Amino acid sequence: MTNRADNARAKPGLPMRELTRATGLAKSTLLYYVEQGLLPAPVKTSPNMAYYHPSCVERAAFIKDLQVNHRLPLDKIKKLLELRDQGQEVAPLVEMLHLIFGPGPERLLNLKELCRQSGLSREEVEAWRAAGLLRPLQEQGYDQQDLAMAVSLAGAGRRGIAPRDLAFYPRLGREIVAREMKLRGRLIRRLDLPANIQVTMQMVRAARATRAYVIDRIFQEQVRASRLRAEE
Repeated sequence: MTNRADNARAKPGLPMRELTRATGLAKSTLLYYVEQGLLPAPVKTSPNMAYYHPSCVERAAFIKDLQVNHRLPLDKIKKLLELRDQGQEVAPLVEMLHLIFGPGPERLLNLKELCRQSGLSREEVEAWRAAGLLRPLQEQGYDQQDLAMAVSLAGAGRRGIAPRDLAFYPRLGREIVAREMKLRGRLIRRLDLPANIQVTMQMVRAARATRAYVIDRIFQEQVRASRLRAEE
């Protein structure tokens, strides 16, 4: 007579109920991961019974971490998984993503919550989004950076500033980032992946410092010049 341990060893993997319990993810989510090629297909022993490889637990946790904490879409996550499956070290890539995107939001706000906390109406949110001044990274909701910007935009609106008045920010921002990306492309052209990641992280830090420094200095210089002219 076989005991329970023998039965467990005989199983080709985890049934769905155990996989959902181990990962904390819904059955529908796990099935979608399988459908998208993010998790390996299960071993089916009957039309109504399928077993998933134990590695799916760690793999699902990795996918969830990249989605929540690094804000990656599933197509990008799939490429990372493919690299990992080929034996490549992806931890530096994940570190780079953390630098670029920061920690994932503890909780996303829906549109109603964003409006209530910022003072913007739904129509105003759409207008600022259309102008490129409010730019949520995730369609599922708004994070704290979005909320801080929405509060600032609500204040601008109360002072009579319209979205079109600030449209130069995204226009010039796109040009700055395009030039930064072109420079990065030149620097990493012949580098292997580890060196590529290192250079990219250095450039991200430098770009953030340079944007803040140069724009602030230009602003300070113009304020000082206008004050001196007023005193003449």
